[in-house]
Amino acid sequence: MTEIISLKQKRHQKELKYERKMLKELNLTEIKAKIDHCFRSFEGKFKKTIIEDGCIDFAIEAFLLGAKYSRFGYYGESMQSANKRCQFEEKRLIDDFFDYLMSWGKIKEGELSIEELFLACEYFIHSFWEQGYTKGEKRYKLRLH
Repeated sequence: MTEIISLKQKRHQKELKYERKMLKELNLTEIKAKIDHCFRSFEGKFKKTIIEDGCIDFAIEAFLLGAKYSRFGYYGESMQSANKRCQFEEKRLIDDFFDYLMSWGKIKEGELSIEELFLACEYFIHSFWEQGYTKGEKRYKLRLH
């Protein structure tokens, strides 16, 4: 007897399969290099080794978010308009990442410029979103999705 799977379960399985394929495109050394690049000016303010695991998690989430919205680029939409579609999700990711750095980095408000840290978080998340978008769009164009 065959097993009956709902449409919701089938979509979830398909999404997980696509995410696994996309994660093959992401390189851990590239993520660590981007962490060094983005948070170099905050060296000494918080320990990089403590926050590195969380930064990797947020980079992966941003990459997968960009890859998810790359489908619209394949159908002719520009990267900017696709980014506007997921603006709420990207903003939530940036805010969560900023909160993570503030709490786990054990940063006190007088130690560094909070605006600079927020802009660094924004740049970090958006750069991985763009990378996921371009690599996902390339996979769609090559029909590897």
